[in-house]
Amino acid sequence: MADRWQKSSYCGEGESCVHATATGGTVRLTESGDPTRAILRTTPTTWAALIRTVKEDANHG
Repeated sequence: MADRWQKSSYCGEGESCVHATATGGTVRLTESGDPTRAILRTTPTTWAALIRTVKEDANHG
């Protein structure tokens, strides 16, 4: 089964957008503008902690 990559809702009309997919207990992220097609892999728990921290910092800034 092919991965279902989801484009970030914050992506504008430009060439570079973050895409994510989650399968088999792994969250994978990539950026469409990266010519190396590098993929960042993490766990759902770690990803959720990062998002929570970013949101908390945004509310305090």
